[in-house]
Order: sequence, then structure tokens, then C-alpha cells
Amino acid sequence: MSSTLNAPLIEMNKITKFYTMAREKMTVLHEVSLTVARGDFLAIVGPSGSGKSTLMNIIGCLDLPSEGSYRLEGLEVTGQSDNKLTEIRNKKIGFIFQGYHLLPKLTALENCELPLIYRGLPGKERRMRAMEALDRVGLGDRINHRQNELSGGQQQRVGIARALATNPPILLADEPTGALDSKTGMEVLNMMDELHRAGQTIVLITHDMEVAKRASRTVIIRDGVLTEREQERRDSDEAYARSQDGSQECLIQQA
Repeated sequence: MSSTLNAPLIEMNKITKFYTMAREKMTVLHEVSLTVARGDFLAIVGPSGSGKSTLMNIIGCLDLPSEGSYRLEGLEVTGQSDNKLTEIRNKKIGFIFQGYHLLPKLTALENCELPLIYRGLPGKERRMRAMEALDRVGLGDRINHRQNELSGGQQQRVGIARALATNPPILLADEPTGALDSKTGMEVLNMMDELHRAGQTIVLITHDMEVAKRASRTVIIRDGVLTEREQERRDSDEAYARSQDGSQECLIQQA
């Protein structure tokens, strides 16, 4: 057991992903190697078309690499069946989405219970764990509210609670502040800071270098190639922002 706890949560070695279109091979990830330790807060930063969504899908067991090895908590993911991948996702990964993905007819509590239903937990335990997760994100007084009765920030907090309800080793957050105003986005990032300080492992996918600065580690992906930078380094931020097209001007905000 101790060796499992000491092993990295994520070990990716020379991960390559390609697609064949009209007999031409298009490679979107080029021999990506990445290790994430238990308790890390990692940001993966890249513009549209960089390969970050493909990498996220592989980390989240939503897709498989074409080549290379991916071990999640010591389990080799590469080559697993669809059913096994579903089982891994349900047990090991909590997803936080940019668009919340709440079911509008369900209450906050019922939305948080959904992944626990898939786990086969009995109703009493489901409700208890969902309520604990909503309390943890400050929504203990909103458990019976539906989506149209919650602000954008509250909806995202329900999404975070839903991810936490299964007690996953990893939270995988895909642009979690992308649909929020700056103030509400800051509140969500503060909550993720608190989760990290409590020991939660977080992998954050973002195009925004300012958001990425919340993480303890940052890797940058461009054209399917991953490079790592220390969180304390700031000198390449402006160069990164200038490399994006006009729609990415807001990546770096001057204080």
C-alpha cells in the first residue's frame, strides 16, 4: 500500500496521438511525457489547437493514446476496454466543466448525487456524501435550488461539489472560469486553492496564463509539444501572449 501512495498519480511516457484522414496521418500530440505527484496543482496552458484538449481527454480516460504509456495510480490505462475506462473515470477522476453541465430539472443536491448513482451507492449514502460536498463549497443552504435559481458562480460550485462527491484522487478542471466574470472566476480559483491546500490533486486546463499562476506547477503545450516552466518564472508570459492571435489578447493582464 505504501508504494502505491508514494507512486505518482499520473505517469505519461512518450504519449503520441495521431489521426488518419484521407490516408494522411495528422499528429496532435508528440511524445508527451508528464508526471503528476499526489497533492500537485498542475496547470496545462495552451491556445486553441495546441493539443491541450486531446491531452485532457487522455488524462481523463475519455480517449486513448496512439502510442506511449499512461499509468494512473499505477494502473496502465493504455489498451483498456471502454467499460474499464468508464470504471476508471468513475472511481479516480472528478470532472469540472466550463459549462457546468447541470441537469436543469434536478436540484443542486440531486445533481451532486448523479455520479454516486453510477457508482451504485444506496440512496442514504448518496445524499449524505452529496450534502457534505455542497457544504464543502459553501452551498449547504442551496441544496434544493435548481439551476435557474443559482448564479453562474453557484452553478460552478455545484459542479465542483459534484466532482468532489466521489472523493476522487484527481480533479480535472477544464477552463473552470471560462464562463464566469472576473470576480466570480476569482472566487472559484480561491476555492480551488483551498482544495489544493487540503491535499487535493488538481489538473487545470486553461488558455489563460493568469489563471495558471494559481497552480504550483505549469506546463505549456504548443503544437502538441509539452514544455515545463517553474511557477516563479514570469519572463516568458508576454512572449506567450504575443504568440497568440488577436482573440487571445487578454491572456496577460497588466496590474
